[in-house]
Amino acid sequence: MNPEIRVQQADFDVAVEYQRLAQASNCGAVVTFAGLVRELEDAELEAMTLEHYPGMTEQVLEDLVEQAQHRWQLGRVTLIHRVGRLTLNEQIVFVGVAAPHRQAAFAAAMFIMDYLKTQAPFWKQEHTIERSYWVAAKDSDKEAVQAWQGDV
Repeated sequence: MNPEIRVQQADFDVAVEYQRLAQASNCGAVVTFAGLVRELEDAELEAMTLEHYPGMTEQVLEDLVEQAQHRWQLGRVTLIHRVGRLTLNEQIVFVGVAAPHRQAAFAAAMFIMDYLKTQAPFWKQEHTIERSYWVAAKDSDKEAVQAWQGDV
């Protein structure tokens, strides 16, 4: 089944996306994840700006979902990532996976999110009261991907 992959400025409706995923009649599980803009630990965040490389970004996301589909038996998959300027508590990303069984749905959603954080060509700039700066991938995100590489 073809995944739904979108990179967009507009917000998304989690309930609508869930309903689309739940339409797969052979699936007994739907797992969703929505990532939000959150306050920083060491500074007061005003906003963040997410940029991407059009065309390349969508291809990388398609490849990630395809890898998940090869690892697990999945039904529908939806991956939405927002770009542009976002403020506190706004939605950034949605990953939704329908699968015949919950284990595959949970694992595939985590796999997609872990790889997205390190592989997809998105650039994040955080804007605090004091300054703006570009954010590098976290070591914890890289470690999450390494864990999947040992799980073949």
